[in-house]
Amino acid sequence: MNVSRQKMLLLAVAVSLLMSTASAQVSRTAPDLVPTGKGWGEAVEHSTGKAKPGGGANGISYHGGSVMTSGPNVYYIWYGNWAGNTAVTILTDLAQNIGGSPYFNINTSYYNGSSVHVPNHVAYSGSTTDSYSQGTSLSDAAIQTVVASAINSGRLPKDGNGVYFVLTSADVTASSGFCTQYCGWHTHGTISGTDIKYSFVGNPDRCPSACEQQTTGPNGNAGADGMASIIAHELEETATDPDLNAWYDQRGAENADKCAWTFGSTYQSSGALANMKLGTRDYLIQQNWVNASGGFCAKSW
Repeated sequence: MNVSRQKMLLLAVAVSLLMSTASAQVSRTAPDLVPTGKGWGEAVEHSTGKAKPGGGANGISYHGGSVMTSGPNVYYIWYGNWAGNTAVTILTDLAQNIGGSPYFNINTSYYNGSSVHVPNHVAYSGSTTDSYSQGTSLSDAAIQTVVASAINSGRLPKDGNGVYFVLTSADVTASSGFCTQYCGWHTHGTISGTDIKYSFVGNPDRCPSACEQQTTGPNGNAGADGMASIIAHELEETATDPDLNAWYDQRGAENADKCAWTFGSTYQSSGALANMKLGTRDYLIQQNWVNASGGFCAKSW
Protein backbone atom coordinates (compact mmCIF):
# COMPACT_ATOMS: atom_id res chain seq x y z
CA MET A 1 0.00 0.00 0.00
CA ASN A 2 1.54 3.35 -0.99
CA VAL A 3 1.56 6.31 1.42
CA SER A 4 -1.11 8.21 -0.48
CA ARG A 5 -3.58 5.31 -0.34
CA GLN A 6 -2.70 4.75 3.32
CA LYS A 7 -3.46 8.39 4.16
CA MET A 8 -6.75 8.18 2.30
CA LEU A 9 -7.71 5.00 4.16
CA LEU A 10 -6.78 6.51 7.53
CA LEU A 11 -8.77 9.64 6.70
CA ALA A 12 -11.78 7.55 5.71
CA VAL A 13 -11.58 5.59 8.97
CA ALA A 14 -11.24 8.81 10.97
CA VAL A 15 -14.27 10.35 9.26
CA SER A 16 -16.25 7.16 9.81
CA LEU A 17 -15.37 7.10 13.51
CA LEU A 18 -16.23 10.79 13.84
CA MET A 19 -19.61 10.27 12.20
CA SER A 20 -20.31 7.25 14.39
CA THR A 21 -19.36 9.18 17.51
CA ALA A 22 -21.50 12.14 16.47
CA SER A 23 -24.42 9.83 15.73
CA ALA A 24 -24.08 8.15 19.11
CA GLN A 25 -23.89 11.55 20.80
CA VAL A 26 -27.10 12.69 19.08
CA SER A 27 -28.77 9.44 20.13
CA ARG A 28 -27.73 10.02 23.74
CA THR A 29 -28.49 13.72 23.98
CA ALA A 30 -31.44 14.22 21.64
CA PRO A 31 -33.86 11.29 21.83
CA ASP A 32 -37.50 11.78 21.00
CA LEU A 33 -39.22 13.42 23.95
CA VAL A 34 -41.85 11.41 25.77
CA PRO A 35 -45.19 12.89 26.88
CA THR A 36 -45.91 14.07 30.41
CA GLY A 37 -49.66 14.25 29.88
CA LYS A 38 -49.49 17.98 30.58
CA GLY A 39 -49.01 19.15 27.00
CA TRP A 40 -45.24 18.99 26.71
CA GLY A 41 -42.59 16.30 26.33
CA GLU A 42 -39.55 15.54 28.41
CA ALA A 43 -36.36 13.54 27.99
CA VAL A 44 -36.23 10.43 30.14
CA GLU A 45 -32.89 8.79 30.96
CA HIS A 46 -32.42 5.37 29.36
CA SER A 47 -35.44 5.87 27.11
CA THR A 48 -34.78 5.79 23.38
CA GLY A 49 -38.17 7.26 22.55
CA LYS A 50 -38.01 5.40 19.25
CA ALA A 51 -41.14 4.74 17.27
CA LYS A 52 -42.16 1.19 16.47
CA PRO A 53 -42.77 -0.04 12.92
CA GLY A 54 -46.26 0.54 11.58
CA GLY A 55 -46.89 4.12 12.65
CA GLY A 56 -45.34 7.49 12.00
CA ALA A 57 -46.17 8.57 8.45
CA ASN A 58 -48.89 10.93 9.69
CA GLY A 59 -46.94 13.28 11.94
CA ILE A 60 -47.45 11.16 15.04
CA SER A 61 -45.76 7.85 15.87
CA TYR A 62 -46.64 4.63 17.66
CA HIS A 63 -44.22 3.68 20.45
CA GLY A 64 -45.51 0.26 21.44
CA GLY A 65 -47.82 1.02 24.36
CA SER A 66 -51.45 0.10 24.84
CA VAL A 67 -54.50 2.01 23.60
CA MET A 68 -58.05 1.73 24.94
CA THR A 69 -59.41 -0.87 22.55
CA SER A 70 -62.72 -1.22 24.41
CA GLY A 71 -63.42 2.49 24.53
CA PRO A 72 -63.10 4.38 27.84
CA ASN A 73 -65.61 4.47 30.68
CA VAL A 74 -65.84 8.02 32.04
CA TYR A 75 -66.18 8.80 35.74
CA TYR A 76 -66.51 12.31 37.19
CA ILE A 77 -65.31 13.40 40.61
CA TRP A 78 -66.87 16.79 41.36
CA TYR A 79 -64.28 18.30 43.69
CA GLY A 80 -65.08 21.42 45.73
CA ASN A 81 -68.38 23.29 45.66
CA TRP A 82 -70.65 22.58 42.67
CA ALA A 83 -73.98 23.27 44.39
CA GLY A 84 -76.45 24.82 41.96
CA ASN A 85 -73.88 24.97 39.15
CA THR A 86 -75.24 24.10 35.69
CA ALA A 87 -71.82 22.61 34.88
CA VAL A 88 -72.97 19.32 36.36
CA THR A 89 -75.67 18.93 33.70
CA ILE A 90 -73.63 20.44 30.85
CA LEU A 91 -70.60 18.22 31.37
CA THR A 92 -72.59 15.08 32.13
CA ASP A 93 -74.37 15.60 28.80
CA LEU A 94 -70.96 15.89 27.14
CA ALA A 95 -69.78 12.54 28.55
CA GLN A 96 -73.04 10.87 27.56
CA ASN A 97 -72.92 12.07 23.95
CA ILE A 98 -69.29 12.35 22.84
CA GLY A 99 -69.01 8.62 22.15
CA GLY A 100 -70.31 7.62 18.74
CA SER A 101 -69.92 11.17 17.43
CA PRO A 102 -68.12 12.14 14.21
CA TYR A 103 -65.71 14.02 16.49
CA PHE A 104 -64.68 11.07 18.66
CA ASN A 105 -64.45 8.94 15.53
CA ILE A 106 -61.09 10.65 14.90
CA ASN A 107 -59.64 8.39 17.59
CA THR A 108 -60.44 5.29 15.53
CA SER A 109 -57.44 6.21 13.38
CA TYR A 110 -55.22 5.02 16.26
CA TYR A 111 -54.38 1.38 17.00
CA ASN A 112 -52.15 -0.91 19.02
CA GLY A 113 -49.33 -3.25 18.00
CA SER A 114 -51.86 -5.84 16.85
CA SER A 115 -53.62 -3.28 14.62
CA VAL A 116 -56.67 -3.19 16.90
CA HIS A 117 -58.14 0.30 16.65
CA VAL A 118 -59.65 2.51 19.32
CA PRO A 119 -63.45 2.22 18.88
CA ASN A 120 -65.83 5.15 18.58
CA HIS A 121 -67.27 4.38 21.98
CA VAL A 122 -67.37 6.24 25.31
CA ALA A 123 -69.57 5.22 28.25
CA TYR A 124 -70.46 7.67 30.99
CA SER A 125 -70.32 5.38 34.01
CA GLY A 126 -70.98 7.50 37.08
CA SER A 127 -69.90 10.32 39.36
CA THR A 128 -69.24 11.23 42.95
CA THR A 129 -68.44 14.35 44.97
CA ASP A 130 -65.50 15.35 47.14
CA SER A 131 -65.94 18.33 49.44
CA TYR A 132 -62.37 19.65 49.70
CA SER A 133 -60.83 16.50 51.22
CA GLN A 134 -57.38 17.68 50.08
CA GLY A 135 -57.93 21.43 50.50
CA THR A 136 -58.09 24.10 47.83
CA SER A 137 -54.55 23.76 46.43
CA LEU A 138 -54.00 20.29 45.04
CA SER A 139 -50.60 18.74 44.41
CA ASP A 140 -50.33 16.03 41.77
CA ALA A 141 -50.11 13.46 44.57
CA ALA A 142 -53.25 14.89 46.20
CA ILE A 143 -55.16 14.53 42.95
CA GLN A 144 -54.25 10.84 42.81
CA THR A 145 -55.36 10.58 46.45
CA VAL A 146 -58.76 12.04 45.50
CA VAL A 147 -59.14 9.35 42.82
CA ALA A 148 -57.92 6.58 45.11
CA SER A 149 -60.31 7.66 47.86
CA ALA A 150 -63.29 7.58 45.49
CA ILE A 151 -62.35 4.05 44.41
CA ASN A 152 -61.28 2.60 47.75
CA SER A 153 -64.38 3.94 49.51
CA GLY A 154 -66.61 2.28 46.93
CA ARG A 155 -68.10 5.58 45.75
CA LEU A 156 -66.81 4.68 42.29
CA PRO A 157 -65.87 1.23 40.99
CA LYS A 158 -62.27 0.21 40.36
CA ASP A 159 -62.13 0.12 36.57
CA GLY A 160 -58.95 -0.47 34.58
CA ASN A 161 -60.84 0.68 31.50
CA GLY A 162 -62.02 3.86 33.16
CA VAL A 163 -60.89 7.48 32.98
CA TYR A 164 -61.49 9.30 36.27
CA PHE A 165 -61.82 13.07 35.86
CA VAL A 166 -61.18 15.26 38.91
CA LEU A 167 -63.21 18.37 38.06
CA THR A 168 -62.49 21.30 40.38
CA SER A 169 -64.65 24.28 41.26
CA ALA A 170 -63.28 27.76 40.58
CA ASP A 171 -61.97 28.25 44.14
CA VAL A 172 -59.58 25.29 43.73
CA THR A 173 -56.17 25.32 42.06
CA ALA A 174 -53.50 22.74 41.25
CA SER A 175 -50.08 23.66 42.59
CA SER A 176 -48.01 22.15 39.77
CA GLY A 177 -49.13 24.76 37.25
CA PHE A 178 -52.88 25.19 36.72
CA CYS A 179 -53.56 28.47 34.86
CA THR A 180 -49.85 29.07 34.22
CA GLN A 181 -48.61 25.87 32.56
CA TYR A 182 -51.75 23.86 31.82
CA CYS A 183 -55.55 23.83 32.06
CA GLY A 184 -55.79 20.07 32.49
CA TRP A 185 -53.73 16.90 32.25
CA HIS A 186 -53.96 13.12 32.27
CA THR A 187 -51.79 10.34 33.64
CA HIS A 188 -52.04 6.89 35.20
CA GLY A 189 -51.05 5.22 38.46
CA THR A 190 -51.42 2.00 40.39
CA ILE A 191 -54.40 2.14 42.74
CA SER A 192 -55.32 -1.00 44.69
CA GLY A 193 -53.23 -3.10 42.33
CA THR A 194 -54.82 -1.79 39.11
CA ASP A 195 -53.42 0.60 36.50
CA ILE A 196 -55.90 3.48 36.79
CA LYS A 197 -56.13 6.30 34.24
CA TYR A 198 -57.16 9.67 35.60
CA SER A 199 -57.23 13.35 34.71
CA PHE A 200 -57.28 16.75 36.36
CA VAL A 201 -59.47 19.43 34.76
CA GLY A 202 -59.56 22.83 36.43
CA ASN A 203 -62.35 25.36 36.20
CA PRO A 204 -61.41 28.05 33.64
CA ASP A 205 -63.44 30.61 35.59
CA ARG A 206 -60.39 30.81 37.84
CA CYS A 207 -58.26 32.14 34.97
CA PRO A 208 -60.42 33.02 31.94
CA SER A 209 -57.59 34.57 29.93
CA ALA A 210 -55.53 31.37 30.23
CA CYS A 211 -58.08 28.57 29.95
CA GLU A 212 -61.21 29.94 28.24
CA GLN A 213 -61.48 30.57 24.50
CA GLN A 214 -64.46 32.88 25.13
CA THR A 215 -66.00 34.46 28.20
CA THR A 216 -69.53 33.62 27.06
CA GLY A 217 -70.25 29.96 26.38
CA PRO A 218 -72.92 28.40 24.16
CA ASN A 219 -74.50 26.79 27.23
CA GLY A 220 -74.50 29.97 29.30
CA ASN A 221 -71.75 28.82 31.68
CA ALA A 222 -68.32 29.99 30.55
CA GLY A 223 -66.45 27.81 33.02
CA ALA A 224 -68.30 24.63 32.08
CA ASP A 225 -68.15 25.41 28.37
CA GLY A 226 -64.39 25.89 28.69
CA MET A 227 -64.05 22.66 30.66
CA ALA A 228 -65.87 20.75 27.90
CA SER A 229 -63.01 21.33 25.47
CA ILE A 230 -60.39 20.43 28.09
CA ILE A 231 -62.23 17.23 29.02
CA ALA A 232 -62.44 16.25 25.34
CA HIS A 233 -58.70 16.95 24.98
CA GLU A 234 -57.73 14.72 27.92
CA LEU A 235 -60.23 12.00 27.00
CA GLU A 236 -58.92 11.53 23.47
CA GLU A 237 -55.32 11.54 24.66
CA THR A 238 -56.13 8.94 27.30
CA ALA A 239 -57.91 6.75 24.74
CA THR A 240 -54.90 6.76 22.40
CA ASP A 241 -52.04 7.08 24.92
CA PRO A 242 -53.33 5.87 28.31
CA ASP A 243 -49.93 5.02 29.81
CA LEU A 244 -47.95 7.79 28.06
CA ASN A 245 -46.08 5.30 25.88
CA ALA A 246 -48.20 4.78 22.75
CA TRP A 247 -48.99 7.63 20.33
CA TYR A 248 -47.03 10.90 20.35
CA ASP A 249 -44.67 12.88 18.14
CA GLN A 250 -40.95 13.67 18.46
CA ARG A 251 -41.66 16.57 20.82
CA GLY A 252 -43.75 14.38 23.12
CA ALA A 253 -47.01 15.94 21.90
CA GLU A 254 -50.03 13.62 21.98
CA ASN A 255 -52.87 13.78 19.46
CA ALA A 256 -54.92 16.55 21.11
CA ASP A 257 -51.77 18.55 21.92
CA LYS A 258 -51.09 18.85 18.20
CA CYS A 259 -54.40 20.69 17.70
CA ALA A 260 -54.73 22.56 21.01
CA TRP A 261 -56.72 25.81 20.82
CA THR A 262 -57.70 25.30 17.17
CA PHE A 263 -61.43 25.04 16.51
CA GLY A 264 -61.99 25.06 12.76
CA SER A 265 -65.18 26.57 11.41
CA THR A 266 -67.67 27.90 13.97
CA TYR A 267 -71.25 29.14 14.18
CA GLN A 268 -73.26 31.28 16.59
CA SER A 269 -75.17 29.68 19.46
CA SER A 270 -76.81 31.66 22.27
CA GLY A 271 -74.52 34.63 21.69
CA ALA A 272 -71.36 32.54 21.71
CA LEU A 273 -69.29 30.54 19.26
CA ALA A 274 -69.78 26.80 18.84
CA ASN A 275 -68.39 24.27 16.40
CA MET A 276 -70.29 21.03 17.05
CA LYS A 277 -73.52 19.63 18.45
CA LEU A 278 -73.31 16.64 20.77
CA GLY A 279 -76.72 15.38 21.82
CA THR A 280 -78.93 18.46 22.13
CA ARG A 281 -76.16 20.89 23.13
CA ASP A 282 -73.77 23.05 21.17
CA TYR A 283 -70.14 23.10 22.28
CA LEU A 284 -66.90 24.81 21.28
CA ILE A 285 -64.40 21.96 21.41
CA GLN A 286 -60.88 21.94 20.05
CA GLN A 287 -59.97 19.88 17.01
CA ASN A 288 -58.11 16.56 17.23
CA TRP A 289 -55.27 15.08 15.16
CA VAL A 290 -56.31 12.58 12.50
CA ASN A 291 -53.76 9.76 12.14
CA ALA A 292 -54.32 9.32 8.40
CA SER A 293 -53.65 11.03 5.04
CA GLY A 294 -50.45 12.58 6.32
CA GLY A 295 -52.08 13.81 9.54
CA PHE A 296 -54.22 16.90 10.09
CA CYS A 297 -56.42 18.68 12.65
CA ALA A 298 -60.16 18.19 12.23
CA LYS A 299 -63.53 18.17 14.01
CA SER A 300 -64.58 14.85 12.48
CA TRP A 301 -63.29 11.93 10.46
